Amino acid sequence: MVRRIGSVSSDARPAGRGALLATARAALDAGGSVLLTGEPGIGRSTVLDTLAAERAGTGTAVLRCAPAEGERHLPFLGMIDLLCEVGDPVLATLSPREQAVMRAALHRSGHEAPQPGSAYDAVLTLRVAVLKTLTALCEHSPVLLVLDDAQWLDRPSAEALAFVARRARRLPLAAVAAWRTPYGPAGAGSGRAEELCPGPVVPLAVPPMAEREVAALLSGQEGPAWPRPVLARLHAASGGNPYAALELSRALAEESRTTGRDPAGPLPIPPALRRLLLARLAALTPRARRTLLAASAAAHPTVALLRRAGCDTAQADVQEAVRLGIVEPSQAGAVRFAQPLMARVVYDRAAPAGRRRAHAALAEAADDPVERAHHLASLSPGWNAETAAALTAAATAARRRGSPATAARLGRLAADRTPSGDPAADADRRLTAAEDAVAAGDYALARDLAHEVLAESARPADRVRAWIVVLDSCGQAMAEVADVFPRALEDARDDPELLARLYYRLSWRAWLVEGSAAAALPHAARSAVLALRAGDRRTELLALTQQAALEFYLGRPAAERTLARALAAPQDPQVLFDHNGPVFLKHRRHLLHDRLDDARTELRALVYTVRHRGSAESLCHCLSGLAQVEILRGRCEAALDLAHQALRVTEQAGLSQGPAWYAVALAEAAGGAADRALAAADRARRHSEDDDDQLFLPRALHAEGHVRLLRGEPAAAVHALQRVRLLETGQGQGDPAVRRWQPDLAEALVATGRADEAAELLAETRAQAARLGRNGLLAVLDRAAGLVAEAQGDPAAAAARLEQAATRLAALPYRLEEARTHLALGRFHARRGEPATARAALTEAARLFTRAGAHPWLAVTTTTLDRLDVPAAAPASPAGLDALTPTEHRVALLVAQGASNREIAAHLTVSVKTVEAALTRAYRKLSARSRVSLARAVMGTGGPP
Repeated sequence: MVRRIGSVSSDARPAGRGALLATARAALDAGGSVLLTGEPGIGRSTVLDTLAAERAGTGTAVLRCAPAEGERHLPFLGMIDLLCEVGDPVLATLSPREQAVMRAALHRSGHEAPQPGSAYDAVLTLRVAVLKTLTALCEHSPVLLVLDDAQWLDRPSAEALAFVARRARRLPLAAVAAWRTPYGPAGAGSGRAEELCPGPVVPLAVPPMAEREVAALLSGQEGPAWPRPVLARLHAASGGNPYAALELSRALAEESRTTGRDPAGPLPIPPALRRLLLARLAALTPRARRTLLAASAAAHPTVALLRRAGCDTAQADVQEAVRLGIVEPSQAGAVRFAQPLMARVVYDRAAPAGRRRAHAALAEAADDPVERAHHLASLSPGWNAETAAALTAAATAARRRGSPATAARLGRLAADRTPSGDPAADADRRLTAAEDAVAAGDYALARDLAHEVLAESARPADRVRAWIVVLDSCGQAMAEVADVFPRALEDARDDPELLARLYYRLSWRAWLVEGSAAAALPHAARSAVLALRAGDRRTELLALTQQAALEFYLGRPAAERTLARALAAPQDPQVLFDHNGPVFLKHRRHLLHDRLDDARTELRALVYTVRHRGSAESLCHCLSGLAQVEILRGRCEAALDLAHQALRVTEQAGLSQGPAWYAVALAEAAGGAADRALAAADRARRHSEDDDDQLFLPRALHAEGHVRLLRGEPAAAVHALQRVRLLETGQGQGDPAVRRWQPDLAEALVATGRADEAAELLAETRAQAARLGRNGLLAVLDRAAGLVAEAQGDPAAAAARLEQAATRLAALPYRLEEARTHLALGRFHARRGEPATARAALTEAARLFTRAGAHPWLAVTTTTLDRLDVPAAAPASPAGLDALTPTEHRVALLVAQGASNREIAAHLTVSVKTVEAALTRAYRKLSARSRVSLARAVMGTGGPP
């Protein structure tokens, strides 16, 4: 018998799909199937190939089919492909009638035709034969069905697979299916995709790739190594679709090679990709195409705007486009194309007269002067002083109302229409638009505009202003623009105002890239002095805030005085509500002094203002900071929402994603799920490493170590947290309350048997915290000190330290730390053989975690409580009990205690499907036929469980 059927490529290595593959592998390991869904080109087949190759490598028999759209009407073609390498010895196990029907369906020549009978009898016989064939294969090894593009599967094959799937629960049979969304024209496929796969089925939407993942994908291809700005544009234009990104990259490389065009220009749409997008448009009615043309011409299309522009059936037309996957569904009436390039394809394919009609109708319909200016500019191309002035006024209006993205777009249009005889106005409009683009997070546009000015202008003020746009648009990745500083300083000459602005950014570079707060501090102080001399209050405020932040980090007492200078009048509104401004730093000072409510109040007011008047980057940092405050306060659900808001803002604006993923990791660890927290921490670390961001890399590593400690992986936690210690020490951290990684590292060191090393760390940290009066951190250090004392053989001191930590934290606002201390106290008493005292402490921890919504920590606590309730000497186990996994054993124990599947799922913080799958495997391993017999097998029959 062959152990591997079909040829599966083992060299598939999908870039950036680690989390998706991990989830799929877990589903397959648990005995379930996986359904991969996504749009064309998103990478479903690549993920499917990887999973199939991995399973084949473990001895699983892999049966594969990959139907095509044009072949979906050919009956049994899918079954022929699936079973093409199943030999006659397997078919010989069937009855003569089943063999004949099966061979006829599979077009196996040289065999006797089946005897005539009813159509129903033939169909049933064939389905039973397929089931028996797969059952025979499963007797020798697990079997994996690989169904690529399953939406094109012919109906008889699909119905036979659905028949098998409903009856295969006790077989080692699973499926991995790829299903295209939208699901194709009416009638394609055969019902719901899940019906083709043996249950439980885990549906996984293959997500768009992040910018870093697209960069990794393109780096493995032949062609130029694109700089980060070009990679960002390729990612944005492709929408994270790997096929689209590859095609765009190849087309851009070919165009750059043959024409010498700057890759910073408009991206060419290759013919293959254009045909794919046009094919999706072909299914639209002519009326819907006209509506989408108007939507592609509008800056911010809505159904209401399209109606006013003469598209009377806009609602129905948009719904038609949503069904075809061309437009994303929206409850708010906004019209957004699912693939970013689709709007350009729709606009480009229209005749010039059709475009002019669309712009004219939209200009008439727009009730917003900014929107109207955009369409009037499209109706009057070329240089025109009046049009340029009108667009400049519209950009100013957009800026005042807090729409920097619109202001940037209108400002560029104004510059493009500025007559060639006014170069000063042209440069000013381009630079103003570039600064608006930075505020909006459109860094690619900002850099384009800045480089246009650098190519044309010789004025030092214009050139330094453009260099600053280049610096500000690199986000956290300042290492990539190191060569800009010498050129900018040369252009600045002896101008104190220009030099002040550059030294402020040199300070950031020293901290982010060199990783040295001590080296960054003199640059910030020099910037403040130069700005004061030049009368540039805005730069002075930014420099003073940076100086204060560095002094806080280094543990310098002067920090309070410097921050007071930054908060003094007069203030600049643009700085006041910036994440690098003094108000944002003020909330961090509140955290150092354990004033969480004050920090929350400052940040909530700041978030409200920044949403209306600030930049995308400032909003991201404010949301992330507020999420971390909510975690400390024990409001985990609010923290999760805020962290994911920050991530959405980051992704939409194209910002460096390390800081946002760090906030998500902390929030998921507090109130979400530990596996998602670990994946987020990993992404935070990789983004920070890709950006060479020494400021956020330690935070990402701290998040990883924290999650590893939560998951009961102390050795891995020590590895990550020791890297944090090395980086933070190298940067010169002098105030341990700024980044509170020390207690986690101490606990992880104790758990790995390195109590003396933990004691040294705690002594050093305690001395710094006591000198600066950091009471909250000192209370948490008491908890770690209690664990050290226990490990060093002094249980009395350990109990005293843990009790002291719990008492101190009860008087402080750190609810999660208080709950963690009760958890540590309960575990300590459990190890001492004091179940009653342990149960009291653990119950209090569970109460606090429940109130905070800290589900991962609550799961750890309830597991510890469960162990207290398990009898020390369990009844004799039947054969097979040792084969249960920990999850299966816990589920079985809870069944024995009378819990329903839904109650078990809530208790273990897993899905009901996961519980059902674990129960199915436990039944099979213990030969149990009911919940009662399962309870007897697990708990014994000597008495009630």
